[in-house]
Amino acid sequence: MGAEAGLARRPSRTEPVIATALRTADSAPAAPRPRQPSRRTVALVPWAVALAVGLWGIRREGTLWGDEAATYEIAHRSLSGIWRTLGHVDAVHGLYYLFMHAVFTLHDGGPATLRLPSVLAVSATAAGVALLGHRLVGPRAGLLAGLVLPLIPAVQRYAQEGRSYALVCALVTWGTWLLISRRWAAYTAVMLAAGLLHEFAALAVLAHGITVFRWDRAGRLPGGGPGTSPGLRRSWLVAAACVAAGLAPLAVFSLTQSSQVEWIGLPRPGQLIAFAAVAATGLACARIGTRETRTGETCAHRARTHETRTHEARTHEARTPPDLRTVALPLLLAPAGLLMAVSYLHPLYVGRYVLFQAVGLALLLGSALDRLWSRAVALVAAAAALVALFPVGLPLRTPQSRQNDVTAVSAAVAATARPGDGLLFAPARRRAWTFWHPGDYRALDDLALKRSPRASHSLYGTEQAPGEIRRRMLAHPRIVVISDLPGQPLDATAQEEIKRRTLHGYFTACGSRRVTSALITVYARAGGCPVARP
Repeated sequence: MGAEAGLARRPSRTEPVIATALRTADSAPAAPRPRQPSRRTVALVPWAVALAVGLWGIRREGTLWGDEAATYEIAHRSLSGIWRTLGHVDAVHGLYYLFMHAVFTLHDGGPATLRLPSVLAVSATAAGVALLGHRLVGPRAGLLAGLVLPLIPAVQRYAQEGRSYALVCALVTWGTWLLISRRWAAYTAVMLAAGLLHEFAALAVLAHGITVFRWDRAGRLPGGGPGTSPGLRRSWLVAAACVAAGLAPLAVFSLTQSSQVEWIGLPRPGQLIAFAAVAATGLACARIGTRETRTGETCAHRARTHETRTHEARTHEARTPPDLRTVALPLLLAPAGLLMAVSYLHPLYVGRYVLFQAVGLALLLGSALDRLWSRAVALVAAAAALVALFPVGLPLRTPQSRQNDVTAVSAAVAATARPGDGLLFAPARRRAWTFWHPGDYRALDDLALKRSPRASHSLYGTEQAPGEIRRRMLAHPRIVVISDLPGQPLDATAQEEIKRRTLHGYFTACGSRRVTSALITVYARAGGCPVARP
């Protein structure tokens, strides 16, 4: 018996403290808890708010910008035509074009139909963010995070664009939900779909990897015991490998079309400042929203949490989700930061490519608002929401808010040109501006065009040889030239060089008109410009 007693487990020094705390907690009267919103309310209210914000001004006065016009035109091609087009250009957007082809087959309602999938995607994102906040922090934090998401200016903008970025954001959000739920097969499928919609969604998988490794480390015992579950890291690595394998063929093929991103320059000072401001905001919210001491938290509650987590870690049965910082900060910082760093080797950074960083920002803001919640904070939050909706959100619903307005360009050309004038796109990729209102250009002679975009299964059409372009230009007394604004890089192709040389050598600029990011200039042979009246 003595030996057996000697082998018996000695009581830990912390156990009396924990036992005392538990007895004290059991004897203390329970403090009344404020009523919390239900899980259904937490999801549905942000969903409805995001839907209303997205539908507000969705037509944008019937205008489109260049990328949306490309979506509209390609999605209206036949399936075989889309497939052939992807062999020449825009393979990275192939799945999105096929999806939009199906949407337009069901209903072709112009700009509203073009943008409606993005509106619904942001609504799904808001609901997903709310549920993530509910699970990681609590009901009110989740509700606030879901309400913040659709008010972020970048989210408002891309909720009303006929491109894939809002859909990618929704898939990354629900992929994050599947990650913390450890539903690995569904997680792999959702993140692969996000990557097929846009390759840079793979950066979200890397952010999830940071989450997993920090989550696993947080679940380990001080002495180096097991993590939150026996196969957490291994399961994520397998899922990430499957996503990478699924994206590899598209990634390799899209390298053959890398000339499409040559327009991207080094990150501008304004972009660096904006990223630094967002990062600082997120880090500040992380400090506020995850303080160790919370209202109503007692020593007994902390003791119970410690005892439970220790037992779960020892038995390999822990199912506790990671803390909010572990999920939100990697999504906010890693994709944008990595893409910005890589851009100093090969420029690739464009803010919309990593729109899903807004998910991390919304989670952190919701948690901070929950932590600081009071009547004064509620009033400040309401004022900020009104600012986001009107002084910021209202201009986003005007045609002038986009980089270019192809409707305004078409109207300006129709008002400037005469029937029979020559038409020149310099560079050729600006021919995409004709997709929305092609009738405005039919009276003009496209001097460089050899085969139309649809006939050539391309995005901008194919152009004549340089000598033929020069011959056609010299045969016209007046030419309307649609080009980029001064200061933009000039394409170095033989066709573009012959356009510039012929205009400068044989024509005089009669006048120019700027329309958003387009410059419309009328050139005429010597003596062909109208004489201004005194």
